[in-house]
Amino acid sequence: MDTRGWVLKAVEVLRFASEKDIVRWLDEEGETLSKDELRRTLEGLLAEGLLERKNDLFRLKRKDGNHSAFDNLFKD
Repeated sequence: MDTRGWVLKAVEVLRFASEKDIVRWLDEEGETLSKDELRRTLEGLLAEGLLERKNDLFRLKRKDGNHSAFDNLFKD
């Protein structure tokens, strides 16, 4: 798996993760990334719209279609 894949997997497993959490998880999995490499990867994933960031936490971006369909289903 490439760097991008490892970072996506870490965020998927951790659900909400800071850079520190991602580095810790990657270390436990036997993958090492420099802070610069991680930041570049996170910025790229944010730019592609695959991740969301709030303050210092990252999570996978929700798919808009499913959420609106669920809301419409229970709308009165």
